[in-house]
Amino acid sequence: MEVISLQSGSSGNCVFVRSGDTRVLFDAGISGSKAQSRLAACGYDIRSCDALILSHEHSDHISGVGVFHRKFGLPVYANQRTWNATRSRSATGCIGSPNHFVSGESFQIGCLRIDPIRTPHDAVEGVCFVIEDSKSGERFGLLTDLGHAFDGLAEVISSLDAVLLESNYDDRMLRHGPYPRYLKERIAGKAGHISNDDSAELLDAAQSDQLQWACLGHLSAHNNSPEVALTTHRSRHQDRFPLFCADRDGATQLPKIQRTKVAKQASVACR
Repeated sequence: MEVISLQSGSSGNCVFVRSGDTRVLFDAGISGSKAQSRLAACGYDIRSCDALILSHEHSDHISGVGVFHRKFGLPVYANQRTWNATRSRSATGCIGSPNHFVSGESFQIGCLRIDPIRTPHDAVEGVCFVIEDSKSGERFGLLTDLGHAFDGLAEVISSLDAVLLESNYDDRMLRHGPYPRYLKERIAGKAGHISNDDSAELLDAAQSDQLQWACLGHLSAHNNSPEVALTTHRSRHQDRFPLFCADRDGATQLPKIQRTKVAKQASVACR
């Protein structure tokens, strides 16, 4: 399985996953031209993707959805409430009928089984994803915009071979930073984002020996930095597994995931 973060952060999010002949994009928070050129630089044609799957309706995840659909011909997948909220934000333009999935119920695209897990993030019905190759068993978690480290999340991480995990802010930088009080409270609240410490604690709690790598994602531009995030994590994990940071303004091509151990299964009830 191959994972490329085309961008990850508050200014835009888009992740490419390929396994076998199946190619899927998650979220469309960047322009079509950026997605196309960044994928091409990694050797892929965006028009060959089988689907565009939306996690929630915030603009940094949906701003390009209309272009991705009309220009590149990508079928759009979303749960019903997310799709209704996306349309109400007038971000889509003219789109045919989307494909609706149900949060908490897996669905299949090619060889990929996709499990959308409901999150307490402040969206109408936000989800994160576990993506599994139904033939080889390789499991990847795309776990961002989480709200908080909700029950069962560490168990999900324990079942994965690799994860792109939110590590949005440093507590001290947020506390002393330029944001107004209401925004600081929203970010650090139960429906906002998780901090470097929260993220490191989740990976610690997972205690998995099958994790091939972890990539920190959705870093804040003002309340975090790759250096601070990596330092916080390495102080907890040492060298248990390779650790990366997804670029806020460009593509990050991550190591290929190869199944070496039998996966544990984990599920989380919808929230």
